[in-house]
Amino acid sequence: MTVTIMPGPLKGSLTILPSKSHLHRLLICAALADKETIIRSAPTEAEDVAATIACLTALGTGIERIEGGFQVSPIDRANLPGRAVLPCRESGSTFRFMLPIVCALGVSGAFHMGGRLPERPLAPLDAEVERHGIRITRPGSDVLCTEGQLTSGDFCLPGNVSSQYITGLLLALPLLARDSALAIEGVVESEDYIHMTLEAAARFGKVPAISDQRYQIAGGASYQSPGVVDAEGDWSNAAFWLSAGALPGGSVTVRGLSLSSRQGDREVLRILGRMGAKVAWSGDSIAVAEGRRRAVEIDAAGVPDLVPILALVAAVSEGETVIKNAARLRMKESDRLASTAATLNALGAQVIEGADGLMIRGVPRLTGGVVDAWGDHRIAMMAAIASAVCTEPVTITGAEAVRKSYPQFFEELEGLGKRIVYE
Repeated sequence: MTVTIMPGPLKGSLTILPSKSHLHRLLICAALADKETIIRSAPTEAEDVAATIACLTALGTGIERIEGGFQVSPIDRANLPGRAVLPCRESGSTFRFMLPIVCALGVSGAFHMGGRLPERPLAPLDAEVERHGIRITRPGSDVLCTEGQLTSGDFCLPGNVSSQYITGLLLALPLLARDSALAIEGVVESEDYIHMTLEAAARFGKVPAISDQRYQIAGGASYQSPGVVDAEGDWSNAAFWLSAGALPGGSVTVRGLSLSSRQGDREVLRILGRMGAKVAWSGDSIAVAEGRRRAVEIDAAGVPDLVPILALVAAVSEGETVIKNAARLRMKESDRLASTAATLNALGAQVIEGADGLMIRGVPRLTGGVVDAWGDHRIAMMAAIASAVCTEPVTITGAEAVRKSYPQFFEELEGLGKRIVYE
């Protein structure tokens, strides 16, 4: 799909869709619980969420979309399939969460991956599950198979790898017959996402003992359904709208967000404030309006998903903004450092790509032009928001990439005053 978006600021309000990070975790815990769970959630058709639902369904979970959320009937662990085909699509969270869970259930799994997911790293999670009784094979470039029963014991992961590995084991180890321990070595990156996992598991009665980055995890019991749980609004996607409010002439209010959320990307409020935006909140509504934009230094270690949209704000801010500690972005849906720099530069920005970050020299306005989404939902959304600061239209090829996390993105964009031509 190709879209052309006319210039002009974004103004108005919207209700944000649910956090796919939070929803992944709630759906998995509900699937592993002792009885039915209702997950209250705003509607979402995100492809990553659909991937997790498809994988859980393959294991015997009953998941029905109902008005106001999802009704989840748990897996019958007495009647598990001997083998399951798990369509992970392009969802790294789905793949990395589900792999240890399938191993803990003792089901032989065939994980099918799309896009760049087969290229994204799995080490050292794969080595840890192999060390505990699992055999991993790769019969094709886009398929990974597991066989065996994960055994309990001592697990260890470095803290500077994806927090998704840690989440996968934290969710899986309670399923084993005996107790286990998971030790995290060194500095922990994206720690907020680990806390999100712990909070979700706690809602279902699973609270590990924690001491010096070592989790003692009791085995031998099901997750306990609370009956009803609420999915949080998505700070990662809300960041695009909040940042749009900080752009020239902008004023955007986003409803459905929690300031007490453990989602790391809530940090966008503090960063936008440092950059000069006017930020206000009331209840679950956050409003951002244009202020005098200024350059800052941004450490992206804990908030890598914010880099594209904050790079756009920096592109029209006074001075030179430095974004550092973002090397992991090279293994996202695109090489997101390269794609962010190339897309913004094609629209008239001045961005220099470094080994682990970006240096952005602010200009008063961007020009517009034709760019590709690089198969990356966050690049497509960044380019669309960039139309707010361009003097000419922005045309995006491959704009359907937004379906991965935000299928209704362009509808929301039109609701904030944009005129869009679809081809």
